[in-house]
Amino acid sequence: MKLAAQLYTIHDYTKNEADIERSLYKIKEIGYNAIQISAFGEYRTPWLADLLKKLELEVCVTHMPYARITGDTDRLIEEHRLLGCDTIGLGSLPKYDRASVLSIFEELAPAIDKIHDAGMKFVFHNHWHEFVPYAEDGKNAFDLYCERFPADRAGILMDFYWLVYACQKPMESIEKYRDRLGIVHFKDMTMNEKGERIFTEIYNGCIDYTAIFHKLCEVGGKWAAIEEDVCPCGDPFRALAISLENIKAHGLPFENL
Repeated sequence: MKLAAQLYTIHDYTKNEADIERSLYKIKEIGYNAIQISAFGEYRTPWLADLLKKLELEVCVTHMPYARITGDTDRLIEEHRLLGCDTIGLGSLPKYDRASVLSIFEELAPAIDKIHDAGMKFVFHNHWHEFVPYAEDGKNAFDLYCERFPADRAGILMDFYWLVYACQKPMESIEKYRDRLGIVHFKDMTMNEKGERIFTEIYNGCIDYTAIFHKLCEVGGKWAAIEEDVCPCGDPFRALAISLENIKAHGLPFENL
């Protein structure tokens, strides 16, 4: 497996090209050799492709707006080719009720087919909502997604923080979705003084990422992207650095470290 930095973590520092350039230099200096593009402001794709090549940074996946995936698919595919990225991700669904989810999947279907036919992969990132069963039949959004789309066309970008938040078991979930897990999010969980679940750096929380790493290797996982939506330490760059330091200290043998 390879490791990446999920740049939603630093979304306050990627509002424009100047911000993006400064931030990518920092990410490289911290020690990451790959990124996930998410929540960037406006940028020129050829410009970004040249900068990534200069910094020798790979792009493992993106999070793209629903409207672009469904309404601008062809151009999105070409942009990903320029960036050297073969996986287009949807960060969240616009709505979560059962009827809306089924309608959304039908609207996504032509885009997913185009992405597949272009030799790329579509992935759907989870929060906690996807695991809530519907009253109509006890199925959840992921059940409907897997019924609608075959695994070779539609993957799952599993986020382990939200998985645990939804009271799901990581080992069982990896096994259940093993044929859809090329890329995942590593994000740890702890409690604040009020007993509320909050984000923290990898190995500073309660999620067993050593066991998760080895299970993912067993099922053919390719990428883990480190993310921290909100950083209690106050500095998202420092948060990414702490996670990387902890991963190295625990000896996880990522190929690109």
